[in-house]
Amino acid sequence: MNTTELIAEYREFSPRINRIGARDFLLFVEDLTAVFDGFKAVDIDAWGVKRNELRVVIGPNGAGKTTLCDLVSGKTRPTTGTVFFEGDDITHALEADIALRGIGRKFQTPRVYDSLTTFENMELALPGSRKVRKFFSRSVNKEENDKILQILERVRLKDDRHTEAKHLSHGQRQWLAISMLILSSPKLLLVDEPAAGLTDLETELTAELLLELKDEHTIIVIEHDMDFVRQLDSKVTVLNEGRILAEGDINELTANEEVIEAYLGR
Repeated sequence: MNTTELIAEYREFSPRINRIGARDFLLFVEDLTAVFDGFKAVDIDAWGVKRNELRVVIGPNGAGKTTLCDLVSGKTRPTTGTVFFEGDDITHALEADIALRGIGRKFQTPRVYDSLTTFENMELALPGSRKVRKFFSRSVNKEENDKILQILERVRLKDDRHTEAKHLSHGQRQWLAISMLILSSPKLLLVDEPAAGLTDLETELTAELLLELKDEHTIIVIEHDMDFVRQLDSKVTVLNEGRILAEGDINELTANEEVIEAYLGR
């Protein structure tokens, strides 16, 4: 479904009566803009992502990809427009409250603690462990321990659970950051450039991991690596100058003259 069709479907219903969730959109934005010093970084009429969908967002530098994630996660307030999550208006909710609702975010640079082991990083990410003093004074129960080990095995880090994070490869640090994120079972994952700086094998394994995770989470991936985008084999949204330029599968987009001109080159 392209953006025009999406707007038509969406506007059959009032956005004020929580019908978006009933129409199977986990995330929906309408008339969304973000203006900084006169520059319109985001300018989207309507855009939605359905439950358990893996959506890839690509575009040139400055296209508005990261700003879009900032608006969804509450890091940045929109100039105009509305962000709906599960049918609820979260436009003006606090960033922490949005996270508690089930929106998790992994930034381009993995946010892990170098001096802690892989397992200790996971412990710190457990719900209720955010304060450092509380983290060091609590013990992990069997259920939490089993859950951590299960996730680490899934991302091939179980054998490195006692390794300090500073000794992990860049790819392993990415997997650890994703693991810390999914520990709280978010409904929506915002994943910023997970393939950046990875080896070919790490890139392949990361694509496999994200495809596995979409069975349990809705995922939005911001990415530049087109080979990685192909491996994800999912619907792609192209942003350019803050607007949605095109949407479709990667084969359609690589043949789209506007996308070639704005982003892919010849």
